[in-house]
Amino acid sequence: MQTEKESVALSSIFASAGLTVAKAIVGVSTGSLAILSEAGHSLIDCGAAIMTYLAVRISGKPADEQHHYGHGKVESVSALGETALLFLLSGIVIWEAVMRLVNHEPHNVVVTIWAFGVIVVSIVVDFFRARALKRTADATQSQALEADALHFSSDLWASLAVLIGLIGVYFGYAWADSAAAMFVALLVCVAGWRLGRRTIETLTDTAPAGATETITAIVEKVPGVVALEKVRARGVGDKTFIDVTVAVSRALPLDRVAEIKAAVVAALAAGMPGADPHVTTDPVAIDDETVVDRVMVIARNRALAVHHVTVHHIQDKLAVALDLEVDGRLSLGAAHEIADGLEDAIAAELGEGVEVETHIEPLQAGDAYGREAPPERVAAVEAALRELATQDKALRNIHAVRVRETDGGEIVNFHCHADPDLTVQAIHEKVDALERTLKEHSSLIKRVIGHAEPMR
Repeated sequence: MQTEKESVALSSIFASAGLTVAKAIVGVSTGSLAILSEAGHSLIDCGAAIMTYLAVRISGKPADEQHHYGHGKVESVSALGETALLFLLSGIVIWEAVMRLVNHEPHNVVVTIWAFGVIVVSIVVDFFRARALKRTADATQSQALEADALHFSSDLWASLAVLIGLIGVYFGYAWADSAAAMFVALLVCVAGWRLGRRTIETLTDTAPAGATETITAIVEKVPGVVALEKVRARGVGDKTFIDVTVAVSRALPLDRVAEIKAAVVAALAAGMPGADPHVTTDPVAIDDETVVDRVMVIARNRALAVHHVTVHHIQDKLAVALDLEVDGRLSLGAAHEIADGLEDAIAAELGEGVEVETHIEPLQAGDAYGREAPPERVAAVEAALRELATQDKALRNIHAVRVRETDGGEIVNFHCHADPDLTVQAIHEKVDALERTLKEHSSLIKRVIGHAEPMR
């Protein structure tokens, strides 16, 4: 099924071919250089229209293994070929016109009704074809169709010049025909120059006019983008390939960074039709980054698990303390080397005067395989929890007790209720104390996880 671009390009072939034949017949019969130059112009337009038709068919193919950015630049190559043909025709016509004017060679031009008729028909056809081609070119961002529209538009003005030249010859000004032909050639040169410049800009990956400003305005409005560091854009057919590098806070988690990238892509696609954006993120330190943020970034970059980061400002000194989890099977010497490396990195980030204290603890093993403990064991653990909780009235209604047996020991989970007005710190200390007491109560228990809920 033909696309709109292909249909418009195909109709241009028939229009150009018809005008070429008509102008050539009338030009030969009247001896008018202006009409013959118009016939040559239309012949080249016909060849250009064929090139355009083939170009839009090829450019519509999707990207493949050899053409990662698609086939859109085939249109630019076609437009460049059309430009070369325009300049060739113009050179020939200008040379012949100058020879006639300088040498005053006797070239009898017979002005007939057919001469006027073919030019008037040409003007009408050129007007409607140029409008149709320009409309489709704007809608599809087709450079080849734009080149074709430029051809027909220049033909229209050239035909008007030929019409004036014929009127001049009719009233006895023999030189008017050669002058009109020269004017036609100059118009074609101007059209060729405009088309050639835009085509070369596309082939040399010149950024589309105003693209940088538009991209910058769109990206800087996306929440989470600290700054736009780099912009690159190039047009290929009806697409604009965009590469941007945006700065984001280095303290953000990876899923939030992915959300920002997706938001930038969506904003560019919505704000620039035909945009094909690629976004790279650059993590940077921002002004409102806290000391805890900076410590967590350093630990994350070293693939270390840290928690309970505390920061104290003691007079003119900064003190940082944190818990560092390492593989429990490591020797103390190996674990201490890891801690020393982390402390040195923190000192390098915060300044040599900082005091860093690291508490080393075993990393909780993941993906532990086990089984549910027998009901009588769960009941015994629940009874022990209820009895131990009575020692501190803050924790009440022990429930949802689960006991899982693993090769390393039992893992106990439980829920409890507490006063909703107590602080998180206070509740944490009480739950932590109950967890430690339960582990002391039974040597089978490896780990206890308590979850406090507000009492209703």
